[in-house]
Amino acid sequence: MKAEVEQVKASKAIREQAYETLKHAIIMGEIPVGTRIIETQYSKKLHISRTPLREALRRLEQDGLVEYRERKGVTVSAFTLDDIEEIFMIRNALMMLIVPSMVENVNDEHIEKLREILLRMDVSQNNQDVKALAVQNREFHRTLEHISDKKRILRAIDSQEDYIIRFSEVTIASIVRRSNAHEEHHHMVNLLIERDVDGLSGLIKQHLEESKETCLQAVQERKNSKE
Repeated sequence: MKAEVEQVKASKAIREQAYETLKHAIIMGEIPVGTRIIETQYSKKLHISRTPLREALRRLEQDGLVEYRERKGVTVSAFTLDDIEEIFMIRNALMMLIVPSMVENVNDEHIEKLREILLRMDVSQNNQDVKALAVQNREFHRTLEHISDKKRILRAIDSQEDYIIRFSEVTIASIVRRSNAHEEHHHMVNLLIERDVDGLSGLIKQHLEESKETCLQAVQERKNSKE
């Protein structure tokens, strides 16, 4: 019985790994939009059989990341405007749930860590180092989120991690949005110090809304350029 349980666990691990690997590659643009996912090729690339690959593809279809087309098989889907709206809606809702706990739990050590990250972000912003800023931006937000210590909600946020990173790259690529967002990060820390729940909630809502609009504009411009 123990051997059977271990076999089931191993099987689930393979399916999950295949799903997460493909999901990350698609969201990050490593597998471009329109690419055909040919089972024989990708099962070899991932060193798995076709059965867990098919299960992973079914989950990706449910996520809207791939679609089954007649005579074409499975192809990678493009992000739609509705996709972006929904993903930011989820992100905003989750953040609003943890802001009160962030304000309640914050201590001097948290503030010191956030300020240390902001100092590095200041340098990257001044140098227009977009690549470094993208990494530091996510580090700042993860540090902020984890102050809440709401483990289940944090796991839900983590499940959106690839989307968050991808969309952060889009917003950071915008010079105007990058500058405004950087100022907002500094203001977030000040509101945490003041333990201003309403102020911090409002700023995070605004922060996410403006990031969403930047992403929507980028997708729309890309769509228009292809027409």
